[in-house]
Amino acid sequence: MLSLHDYSEGVKIALTAIRANKMRSVLTTLGIVIGVVVVTLMATVIEGLGTALDKSISSLGTDVYYLSKWDWFGGEWWKARNRKDVTVEEAEELRERFQLAEAVVPVVSTWQRTFKYKNRSVKGNVNGTVPEYEITSGVVPEEGRFFNHYESNAGRPVCIIGHDVAENLFEREDPIGKTIKISGYSYRVIGVFEKEGDFLGTGMFSKDTQAFIPMENFLKIFGTNRSIDIHVKMHEGLDKEDAKAEMIGTFRKIRGVPPGEENDFGVNTQDFLKQVFDSVVSTIGVVGFLITSLSLLVGGVGIMNIMFVSVKERTKEIGTRKALGARRSSILFQFLIEAATICVMGGLLGLAISWPLSLIIDEVLPSQMPLWVVGLSLSISIAVGLISGIVPAFTAAKMNPVDALRYE
Repeated sequence: MLSLHDYSEGVKIALTAIRANKMRSVLTTLGIVIGVVVVTLMATVIEGLGTALDKSISSLGTDVYYLSKWDWFGGEWWKARNRKDVTVEEAEELRERFQLAEAVVPVVSTWQRTFKYKNRSVKGNVNGTVPEYEITSGVVPEEGRFFNHYESNAGRPVCIIGHDVAENLFEREDPIGKTIKISGYSYRVIGVFEKEGDFLGTGMFSKDTQAFIPMENFLKIFGTNRSIDIHVKMHEGLDKEDAKAEMIGTFRKIRGVPPGEENDFGVNTQDFLKQVFDSVVSTIGVVGFLITSLSLLVGGVGIMNIMFVSVKERTKEIGTRKALGARRSSILFQFLIEAATICVMGGLLGLAISWPLSLIIDEVLPSQMPLWVVGLSLSISIAVGLISGIVPAFTAAKMNPVDALRYE
């Protein structure tokens, strides 16, 4: 059992040896530095992408199904193109016939419309929906309110706009109560959504550049010849698969799909988005693991070689210490600490390089460096040091003191 004195003495000797060979120690850590940089940047990008995706798809609502003419991923687009449109009437019929839903919400969209206020303008998407949209999306305006049933049924020209739309059009003015032009038609702003940000700079799912107006008004202004999406949120406590199956069966009947034929509509969920993302992350992880493993292997072999050189150079020192009563465990610990310390230096240097690189990457891809990434990098460094140093350390610990003292 090593005493506290053995530990402190071993650390002092190891640090002295590293200071005496600064350049050799730095060069030895290059493989570790590269490995730590790779694993750190990979982890920060994956963490940042995951956070950005979670934030983006949170606007889709939790446990919500999206019935649409199109499948978000997979499927055969040429078949989907030939499907008949999903209509508002079908959404209303589903609301009446499907009793397991807390809310059935039709949503229809048109893209890249011009929003104007005074001499300022910006482009964005316009969505027509109903007041229950707040239930399926799980969000409420940060300022003002959503439109009510009276405004919705009457097709009143009111709108809720995204954060970026409000910022670009109104700058320092309060947008609530102001009138803006959407594709040349006047709408009174009654609400503003909080800023959501976007995913990979695509604006995907984000309400920041969008406006929401009553469905009746949308159909009157932008036309009815378009397919809609139906957002369906189930009541709490239901078996998800059973409820989903009943929803699909009900909608098949509404659409007149004969038994045995495949659905002529898509059933989409945010869980599927997560599955696609997780598969991409897995691929990134495998590639990153291979690169990291190669770098750490090269670094570990380099450290092992240097530690063997260090053992040879200090053979007489080892013999002297053993002759004075040093135990094998003390010698073993000394060289393990030296190898681990070199690797920790490499880990710290790798983190010092990774931090500014992660800030640069964040301009292109969302990334963040939580404490667990720092801990992981340093843990890997220490592990490589201990594994690489164990054979040279055992070699030193097993030396015969007489032979070591006679070594030239």
